[in-house]
Amino acid sequence: MKILPSRWQALLLDVLALGVTLYGMANVMPAIGSFRLGPFPMEFFRATFFAACVMVVGLGMGMPKFGGATTSRGLKLGSTLSVGVLLWASWSYYEVGMAMADDIVMFGIKESMIALAASAAVLFFCWHIWGGAVSLLGVLGVAYLIAGPYLPGPLKTVAGDVHELLAQNLWYNLDTGILGSTFSIVITTVFPFIVLGAVLEGVGAGDSMIRIAFAMMKKTAGGPAHAAVLASGLFGTVSGSAVANVVGTGVVTIPMIKKRGFSKDFAGAVEAAASTGGQIMPPIMGAAALVMADYVGVSYLTIVLAVLVPSIAFYLSLFLMIMFETRRLGIKADASSIDVPAPTLQDYMNLVLIFGPLVLIVLLLVAGFSVSGASLAAIALLFPLSFINPAVRERPMLLIKALSAGGTTFAGLLTAIAAVGIVISTLAATGVPVKFGVLLSTAMDSSLLVALIIVAMGCTILGMGMPTLPAYVTVAAIALPSMQALGLQPLTAHMFVFMIAVASTITPPVAIAAYAAASISGGKPIGTAVQASRIGIMIFVIPFAFAYEPLLLTVPQAGGVFSWSDYIFLIVRLLVAMYILASALIGFDVRQLPWWQIAVRFVACVLIFAPGHLSTMIGLGLTGIALAEHWLVRQKTAVSA
Repeated sequence: MKILPSRWQALLLDVLALGVTLYGMANVMPAIGSFRLGPFPMEFFRATFFAACVMVVGLGMGMPKFGGATTSRGLKLGSTLSVGVLLWASWSYYEVGMAMADDIVMFGIKESMIALAASAAVLFFCWHIWGGAVSLLGVLGVAYLIAGPYLPGPLKTVAGDVHELLAQNLWYNLDTGILGSTFSIVITTVFPFIVLGAVLEGVGAGDSMIRIAFAMMKKTAGGPAHAAVLASGLFGTVSGSAVANVVGTGVVTIPMIKKRGFSKDFAGAVEAAASTGGQIMPPIMGAAALVMADYVGVSYLTIVLAVLVPSIAFYLSLFLMIMFETRRLGIKADASSIDVPAPTLQDYMNLVLIFGPLVLIVLLLVAGFSVSGASLAAIALLFPLSFINPAVRERPMLLIKALSAGGTTFAGLLTAIAAVGIVISTLAATGVPVKFGVLLSTAMDSSLLVALIIVAMGCTILGMGMPTLPAYVTVAAIALPSMQALGLQPLTAHMFVFMIAVASTITPPVAIAAYAAASISGGKPIGTAVQASRIGIMIFVIPFAFAYEPLLLTVPQAGGVFSWSDYIFLIVRLLVAMYILASALIGFDVRQLPWWQIAVRFVACVLIFAPGHLSTMIGLGLTGIALAEHWLVRQKTAVSA
């Protein structure tokens, strides 16, 4: 039995989501250059904004955006109860927050029960929107918070009043818990960019980007595969979401890649890897990069400059992988096989809708504007610019619909952030990061490499099935203090975790971007994930490279001492390593590679970035020998033939 007819439910959802967008933007706007949110006390704004988002999520739970195509009676009942619990808890948060501003408040069983109920409701929504990974971490966090004082050995935590512990760490605190500092950072920093991304998608330039990308790459052997990389890089810097990127561009690119002669798994893997890279492509990137700037205490422009070389290197490595695969399969350039219409003048005009706001953001960041201020200015510019597109001139309501989509997207993301808030509070209250630091310090006695591998494995495991932002924030809370103690600068440590968290979307067995691509290509999900990890290997390699060579991040905050000679030599090493690693993983260069050539190329790649000048020179020497032998044998074979 439906609570509302579907069309009225959809209309009400749009209205509520639009209200969330406008309310959030109105309160973020006065926060430019200041931590304070809007004209209201933070207790009031956080409670009301969270309540509004909860209603959007609850209403949309049975719709395809959140809950899937079908809506069970149990899901509706659970959603209704969860909305009621969280509205009640939000009111209590405001009441207690106002009381705490005037006097000391003692927490009892009532407040602890409200905190537990709110946590359960948040985890219910998170489970149905994002899957079990984030939610299970939240459940484990609450369980550990309660049971910690009674556990044996190193798992034991400091005992205290359980009611105060739960109330403070889960709900009633401006610094920790569901509505704590992470919640505040996401609202002030990420929210405007989520809205900007929704409006950029809504103005209709995505199809134009795809047509232009296919036109640019139609004469290459990879053709649609190269076009998928180019289109996904452009689209990804707008959407900031790997899955949204796969769905937005993959429906066009993947069938074309298959038609060119690539396998189903490879076609899906190219799109998944390229879409994942959109989260590290400046200037917008993913939401996690915005939060990173706040955590590290540097400007967002510094983050953009730091990730520029790694992001370009990643996409160049994808082009190399496709090039070697086309050689292996013997695929030749064939422009006639591309069914995508040629771009028109309007398509090129539509690019102004993408690059106009992006250029404005960069200029404002350089001028010293805050991230929120730059994104809000870009949204303001995009509204009049959008009328370049005839579709927007015919239907101006598309802009309102886009604002509504931004509110809906952010409301769903906020459930994951709320669950992560539970995890972070538990970590802070129980001292898990300190214990993890002991483990890393012990590993460091062996080598920095071992410590980095431990962090990367933890980040990958925690990131399976999670959006990048929650994965990054969770691992950052656990591992970053220890990584900095091992000698890495804060920016380098954060960037390491960020890129590995991004990579988790293509890492089997739970690779959400690869699964989305497999559903379009018709390939096997695990096979697509394995291929995507192979094609996108540089997103795993580059973080280890800049951990040892922080100059790769360009900016001084990473810890490298800049000089042009060292920097150029480092870029050359990176390009050489990318070439030999890509060819070794495909098993083909100008001809099939024998096993010993593959082994030599792998060893050379490791040595090129190993610490010490001698190992670098040995790696480059091995590369020269391997390439010379390979090309000479190919020439001899060609002459004898």
